[in-house]
Amino acid sequence: MPQMNPIQVQKFLKGVDYPATKATLLAKAEEQGAGADVRAWLEQLPDQKFEAPVDVSQALGDQQH
Repeated sequence: MPQMNPIQVQKFLKGVDYPATKATLLAKAEEQGAGADVRAWLEQLPDQKFEAPVDVSQALGDQQH
């Protein structure tokens, strides 16, 4: 899977009410027109509640290591 910048992903999560689940993040990204690459990255997130955008960015960053 190609590298994904968490900032690129966050632009598709604008308007999410936190805390949010992985399913909520996926739904919002799809609503915002995220491409398959962004949705694929979000699908790799752990099934948990994310308290803030920084938690999502951190989890996305962890996937790339």
